[in-house]
Amino acid sequence: MDATQTTTEAMPLALARQLEAFPTNVSASDIGLFGYREGVAAIGEVIPVVLLHGIGSGSASWVHQLAALSQSRRVIAWDTPGYGETAPVRPQFPVAGDYSAALAAALQALGIDRCILVGISPANGYAAADPEVRATKRDARLSMLDELGPRGLADQRGGNMLSAHASEEARAWVKWNMARVISSGYRQATHLLANANLSGDLALFQGRVQVVVGQDDVITPPAACRRVAEAAQTGLNIIPQAGHAGYVELPEVYTASIEQFCRRCEGRRET
Repeated sequence: MDATQTTTEAMPLALARQLEAFPTNVSASDIGLFGYREGVAAIGEVIPVVLLHGIGSGSASWVHQLAALSQSRRVIAWDTPGYGETAPVRPQFPVAGDYSAALAAALQALGIDRCILVGISPANGYAAADPEVRATKRDARLSMLDELGPRGLADQRGGNMLSAHASEEARAWVKWNMARVISSGYRQATHLLANANLSGDLALFQGRVQVVVGQDDVITPPAACRRVAEAAQTGLNIIPQAGHAGYVELPEVYTASIEQFCRRCEGRRET
């Protein structure tokens, strides 16, 4: 069964109802179709927020933040190339520039010329690692995908995304999102991760970045995220009792962190 045919039987009912307010929209950019979910405040002229999901997730994982942040601003949860309704990037073995070009084209199509990008618990990638290490990391992930498929990945790896403190609803939500991953998109994203060097890229954005990670994150642990923060010459915000998908298990805490960063970007006094 393809991931796009996965049923919604495991979707927590409360989150299913909340997600109904943010259905997937499909639009066309200069380089292809893209899918996204959107929340728009009725009032306010503030910078839009664009939410970027991880390799084992999708735009629906941001449902809590869509509901909360759209009370005061425009919020876009974008499906990465090869995920949801978004067309894959063209290269078989993509690099970060291929994805950023797709995002830039999507934002242009949506009339957004300035935004705040949000991606929690950053993975640095393996471009700076020894080639053998890079190949080992890449091939292990691809072999697991081939063996288990998206649903099997969700069953086996979904629990690693959260801390021991997470609710059953959060665990079900993470697994539901991971089970819907499209294999070809996940495969391209795996090559991206192998080719990426986030710390090097962030050197261009020093002073304009905030790094947030869960204290109990075992996928991109605080020590690894600290190196990313140091590259961006910024502080590291470690959220207690949170795992890799902390924004799912502690949505209010992560939303507050996002809102605080938004106020800082807009030059407003923090309250």
